[in-house]
Amino acid sequence: MQLFTSLRKLRVRPVMAIWKRSLSRLLNYYDKHRGSLISFFPKLFLFFVVLNMSCYWLALLTAYPEEAFGDERMHYFLLQFPVGILGALFDSLSFFITVWIAKRALHTTSLGSYIAHLSVDVVIAIIATWWVLFVFSISGWLISFIQHSPESLVSRTDEYEARVIQAMTDPTNKDSIKNIYFGIVVGISAMLPTFTHLFLSMQAVGIYLRKYAKRWRVG
Repeated sequence: MQLFTSLRKLRVRPVMAIWKRSLSRLLNYYDKHRGSLISFFPKLFLFFVVLNMSCYWLALLTAYPEEAFGDERMHYFLLQFPVGILGALFDSLSFFITVWIAKRALHTTSLGSYIAHLSVDVVIAIIATWWVLFVFSISGWLISFIQHSPESLVSRTDEYEARVIQAMTDPTNKDSIKNIYFGIVVGISAMLPTFTHLFLSMQAVGIYLRKYAKRWRVG
């Protein structure tokens, strides 16, 4: 058992070292090119606004094209603006939190502590799911006033909550599948940190395996 544990550590440590080096290079690139926060934040915010709007339209056109071109098309057109802005607020804040956590993770010595730090991004992605619900509730409520057909914020929230509950209780239902797909596509921006860490970890494993295979062939 002790021998197995030692072998496992020998395999994990080089992978972790490669992973941390890749993350360190990425953070160094960010620090080098970021410039002042005053000039960087508007660019970051605008990037997330455009990304959120793009994801919104991708989700809408692929999941609910009849809504995008139907009688409610003006409602869905106007909806993109608060969705993009409110989504960008969350994404910008989570971006800086992610960078701060990643820098702390580089100072850890154990694999468990390192992964625990980076797992906070998964928590952020989960919170983003409820943030999307809040954003669409608020956005739909605001747009209802612009279109002179005011609705209750409570009724708007209840409508979206009902869709979430249906998706959780009956995920194979046709409407649930559409809603789940829509939510995933709209929430892509919030998943970027998690995707980045997954990519770096898989890259580290790939680099290690290539080096290991090369040594095995030479041996």
